[in-house]
Amino acid sequence: MWEVLREQLPGEAALLHSVPLIEQAVEYEADLVVGWPGLGVAVIEVKGGQVSRRQGQWYQSSAGTTHPMKDPVVQAADCKHVVHRLLSQRGSEAARARFAHLVAFPFTSIGADWSYAGCSRGMILAQSDLADAAERVREAIEQHGTGYTPLTSEGLESLLKVLEGELPAQTTLLGWAEENEAYVDQLTRDQARAARMLREQRRLKVIGGAGSGKTWLALEQARHLAAHGERVALVCYSRGLARFLQRMTATWPAAHRPAYVGLFHALPLQWGAEPPPADDAVEHSAYYEERLPAQLGDLAARLDRQDKYDAIVVDEAQDFSAAWWPPTLACLRDPGTGGLYAFLDEGQRVFEREGQVPIDLPPIVLEENIRNTRQIAQVFGSLGAIQARYRGMDGPPARFVPCPAAEAIHTADSEVDRLLDEGWQPGQIALLVTGKRHPLHMETLGYHGWDGYWDAFFANEDVFYGHVLGFKGLERPVVILAVNGLRDQARGREYLYVGLSRARSLLVVCGDLNQITALGGEGLRRRLTASRQ
Repeated sequence: MWEVLREQLPGEAALLHSVPLIEQAVEYEADLVVGWPGLGVAVIEVKGGQVSRRQGQWYQSSAGTTHPMKDPVVQAADCKHVVHRLLSQRGSEAARARFAHLVAFPFTSIGADWSYAGCSRGMILAQSDLADAAERVREAIEQHGTGYTPLTSEGLESLLKVLEGELPAQTTLLGWAEENEAYVDQLTRDQARAARMLREQRRLKVIGGAGSGKTWLALEQARHLAAHGERVALVCYSRGLARFLQRMTATWPAAHRPAYVGLFHALPLQWGAEPPPADDAVEHSAYYEERLPAQLGDLAARLDRQDKYDAIVVDEAQDFSAAWWPPTLACLRDPGTGGLYAFLDEGQRVFEREGQVPIDLPPIVLEENIRNTRQIAQVFGSLGAIQARYRGMDGPPARFVPCPAAEAIHTADSEVDRLLDEGWQPGQIALLVTGKRHPLHMETLGYHGWDGYWDAFFANEDVFYGHVLGFKGLERPVVILAVNGLRDQARGREYLYVGLSRARSLLVVCGDLNQITALGGEGLRRRLTASRQ
């Protein structure tokens, strides 16, 4: 029921579970409490297994045994009254709101016309009601709630203070961030079921929005293939992501490591292709988009079979131009039937190149966001190619700090100081830009080179300064996005999508609201305006 309601309730609603209550030395526990601004409060008693009622007695059946239980409707009503009295004693504005109680039997089927004197059908969430559970909670508050005053925003805030306890905000936020990191890791590991599905095919295209766990699945696919004796290449087009893949696979047992991990355009250089030209933008573009892929095809044609690959796994495959796909197939021992696995997000097509993955099978679509909080996912959700379902925890609202684009970096620097004062650790924070690089980005890169620059990011010791173009596939708990102009106006929407989706726990945006709206639309404006600092 927690999962169902968290998915369906609006972002402004609060959902609490296992709320302990004590009144006159008697202990109670509210299974679920919903605080819904504009409506009221609902207290829900949840019973698993199969629930039945015979001759006035309630029963619960599970694992082949049946036993009598307390009346769940009475339990829900008692908790509702205790919550209401507690709020009244504390002088909470929430005590004036409309209150309702419900019972939930998520594994029990109940007919639409069932009821008895103490409980109407509208006060029950049964198995057939889960698809519209939030709407039924709304109806219960409106039709069966006591009181007439809707719950105000101030009432919701006071309800949370009373039921959650008044710990210092800093301690609560940082402690919650640790919990969120653990929750994200657990959701990611849960994707093992999806990983098992991928193993049955030799050619797959997996499409997912930001935060859907594509990179983790790409790693698992590469590991599985290598562990079963295949010679595997795990490749991408971004330096930061390539370094991440290398560091992750280096921790695996030798028998599970791919034969090659890293930048795809480094592969032909390893085989003897001519090096890139001097730092000339036009020459660089022609080299990487035309000459280097052609050389890769020629080199692959001359390679011995043992030096080619049984399978190639491509992460962020939307970055590959059309010219790169034929030589990719040429790197396979069997170009016709060899393994090819492409993981991509059309919403992150930030480079000016187009290419179609040469896989005719329908794609597998990842429809859940598991890496961002609900609040962060809702900010960038309208910008993606896929409308995801949000499975992340509830978290703090995104922070929007308005400023001219020319002052975005300076403003973002001030936000770094503010976060450090709040207790965040430097290694939890990344400052990303959409336009000209941050001076500290240039300084670190010039001093350490690309490998040292990215190793500093993975060390998680200092604030990281980067550009959205180089941060695809990567994350930090806190991201400050400085919208300080755009390298490519035509890709502005994609730049925003990437930058807004890199934070797992807290997102801070600095920039000009009108410029951001022109790129991201009115939905993004509303989300940011609601969180203006």
